[in-house]
Order: sequence, then C-alpha cells, then structure tokens
Amino acid sequence: MAIYETDFYTWTQQQAAFLKSGRFSEVDLKNLIEEVESMGRSEKRELERRLTVLLLHLLKWQYQPLYRGRSWELSIDEQRLQFKKVLKDNPGLKNQLNEILNDAYEISIIKAAKETKLDKKTFPLTCPWKLQEITNPDFYPE
Repeated sequence: MAIYETDFYTWTQQQAAFLKSGRFSEVDLKNLIEEVESMGRSEKRELERRLTVLLLHLLKWQYQPLYRGRSWELSIDEQRLQFKKVLKDNPGLKNQLNEILNDAYEISIIKAAKETKLDKKTFPLTCPWKLQEITNPDFYPE
C-alpha cells in the first residue's frame, strides 16, 4: 500500500521535498495531479458555500421582514466580505460565477425554506438579484 493512502501528511511532505530538491523522477505524479485538481475544486466549493449563506440571509431578510435585525445584517456583511476574499484569492473562478450563483441559489432556497418554515415555492425559481447587487455592501432587499 502506498504512503499516499496510509499517511497523507507524510506523503505531502515527501512530495514537497522531492520537488524542492529537483528529484522529479521520485514525485508521485498521478496522485499529485489529483490533489492539485482537488484543491481547485475545494476553492470553488468554498466560494459557493459563502454565496449560499449570503443568499440564504438575503432571502430571509426579504421574506421575513419582521425578524430583521443587527445579527442578520452582520451575517450578510460577513458573508459578502468572505465571498469577496475567496474570489480575490481565486480570480480564475470569475468565469464560473454564473454557474456558482445558480448552484448556490438552488441550495439557498432549500435552506431558506427549512429555516423560515415557508414553502419552497415562496421563493423565486431563479435568483432575483444580480451578483453586483448581492455583493454590494449597501444592498438589502425589501
């Protein structure tokens, strides 16, 4: 059994040492490629998670106006900043923002229905806001 499967941490350190010392023939190229691709998918998922939480709070803000408060406002502000930070660190994801927005909105509807106890059909089928509005620090839907 390969060290990759039994001791991932040691494998990563070993691969880094091989690369640093120019011992390229010893690099576990197959698994290294898989891990690099996985890192990219992980960043995309993190961006989608941040956007999902942001959309969830925007939906709750719009559809439960009686519950609006400082906590929700701060959650929206935090997720906007977190989303922008992940995107700033991964500008290559900009060309996938439409897909990420659609996926995040689909999940946010389910979460909003669960948290608000409103029917899923209460919420628009597609995201009612443009990404520019969603990330605008002054935007709160009415």
